[in-house]
Amino acid sequence: MTLPSKTRLLDTVSLPADLKGRSREELKQIADELRAEVIDAVSVTGGHLGAGLGVVELTLAIHTVFDTPDDKLIFDVGHQCYPHKILTGRKDQIRTLRQGGGLSGFTKRAESEFDPFGAAHASTSISAGLGFAKARDLTGKDNKVVCVIGDGAMSAGMAYEAMNNAGSDMSRMLVILNDNDMSIAPPVGAMSHYLSKLVSSRSYRGLRKFAKSVVKPIGLANPARKAEEYLRGFAMGGTMFEELGFYYVGPIDGHDLDVLLPVLENCKAMESGPVLLHVVTQKGKGYAPAENSADKYHGVAKFNVVTGEQQKSKSGPPSYTKVFAQSLVAEARKDDRIVGITAAMPGGTGMDLFEKEFPDRMFDVGIAEQHAVTFAAGLAADGMKPFAAIYSTFLQRGYDQVVHDVAIQKLPVRFAIDRAGLVGADGPTHAGSFDIGYLGALPDMVCMAAADEAELVHMVRTAVEIDDRPSAFRYPRGNGTGIDLPEVGQALEIGKGRILREGTSIAILSYGTRLAEAMKAADMLAAQGLSCTVADARFAKPLDEDLVNRLAKEHEVLITIEEGARGGFGAFVLQHLSDVGAFDTGLKIRTMCLPDIFQDQDKPELMYEQAGLDARSIAARAIEALGRGNMQAIDQLARA
Repeated sequence: MTLPSKTRLLDTVSLPADLKGRSREELKQIADELRAEVIDAVSVTGGHLGAGLGVVELTLAIHTVFDTPDDKLIFDVGHQCYPHKILTGRKDQIRTLRQGGGLSGFTKRAESEFDPFGAAHASTSISAGLGFAKARDLTGKDNKVVCVIGDGAMSAGMAYEAMNNAGSDMSRMLVILNDNDMSIAPPVGAMSHYLSKLVSSRSYRGLRKFAKSVVKPIGLANPARKAEEYLRGFAMGGTMFEELGFYYVGPIDGHDLDVLLPVLENCKAMESGPVLLHVVTQKGKGYAPAENSADKYHGVAKFNVVTGEQQKSKSGPPSYTKVFAQSLVAEARKDDRIVGITAAMPGGTGMDLFEKEFPDRMFDVGIAEQHAVTFAAGLAADGMKPFAAIYSTFLQRGYDQVVHDVAIQKLPVRFAIDRAGLVGADGPTHAGSFDIGYLGALPDMVCMAAADEAELVHMVRTAVEIDDRPSAFRYPRGNGTGIDLPEVGQALEIGKGRILREGTSIAILSYGTRLAEAMKAADMLAAQGLSCTVADARFAKPLDEDLVNRLAKEHEVLITIEEGARGGFGAFVLQHLSDVGAFDTGLKIRTMCLPDIFQDQDKPELMYEQAGLDARSIAARAIEALGRGNMQAIDQLARA
């Protein structure tokens, strides 16, 4: 797919400044080569392909017209930033996308001055852009601020809060609505292109200003404004944005540089108030397999460029996500009060399986986690059994609603927390690091973590039966352990863990799927003559205090393990042991959790090794605490 280097104009572009003064034909050739480069790079690394292909011409046009990095270009979400990275000095690194030590899959401030604001969650760009605009005004600068936001991200209330703020005080900034799903776009053609050029031109704006000066003294300003606004709104769908205080331009074809460049020049010249440019693009544009895919190749594994065939993962146990979804479907067949909720992630959370069988009981609320949580609270308050399936990192966005609308009222909303722990290539923005602590802090919240897929089946059933308070169960991305699944889930005793291996010297108390590594560590320690007990906590709240007391009383060392940040399960155990005076007995306790950093992307197993949560690290911590054992022998076992 990549063109021979001697024919590529793209090879002459190292930074956006190299685009200045190019002819339209040269820019069109660069766009074609840029698209081919993105396709070739993502075929090697995997990643978010469709969104980037859809904004090739738009990204090229923005960098041609505006003076980045002095002018601030802020991408929403960041899925579409690969062409931007290639044009801003990172072309030689593009095949390290989402790899350990390589480029982030999203915009990242630490990576480049051309990334003024990091983004991987949706709907933040307009708020951030307004901050840049105000900072510019307060410091007397004259740079431009450009925000690119997709139509999907416009489903979140935060985008409208920012637009309302920007429009009310007439902040000078450009918001580009990248409409790639035809959700609000009327037909795009020559007439709408002509109108967009017209309403963004200096002559039209001058005439508009003159007309206002004429009608105002005779009392016709408001009727004239309404007439113009609704005429344009009828033709181009801009009424809503005008009401928010934005000057609306569009829609225009986001793949036509002959249209994009002059319209962007016109928008750049506007000096008063915020402008919204409505650009219609095609997700996956220019690559047939992506164009013909239902999700436009939103996220892909490594693939064959010629055929589009994606590299298949090795067959193995079902994913935790699928086990959850199938378990919920099984429970919903028996209980018609069970309903499912997700926030724009039906496929990612497995709720698409639930929707197939129960379309009337499944609700996808869009990118609106705050609404999702309170919507679930309303359902629970009227006797339904809502399961809100939301990634750990996205549930953070609805935390106030979890506290105020669910926990304080003790409403039985069930939170199915997918992507708990480290997530690999998506890096720190998508890691599920904090839910143990932020949910465990809430009175009466039941917090569970599945050690394997069989436990997950039981926890779904347990959540169904918890009808007097909120509950949550967490599980990681990826495949299960391969354990046999129960035909029917059995409700667990609330707040009770289990012991899987009895020993005398060292107790390892695991919360979540590090249990398998804890068992391996126990084998390594046993080979050194060190006897271990291994227990699965199952619950962080309510904590199994009897189990913790027994482990503390009967062992010299107690180690807690969790796939979460400091302040989580280990902290809860420490609090309890402090309350009962267990430290007075000489107990040696070590808490093992994620390091107090935001870990960059890598393969998940390497990330857990770096975090010190693999079997070798667990055994090493036990030897350090106990003061006995041979680490050289442990290393030999770890390599075996």
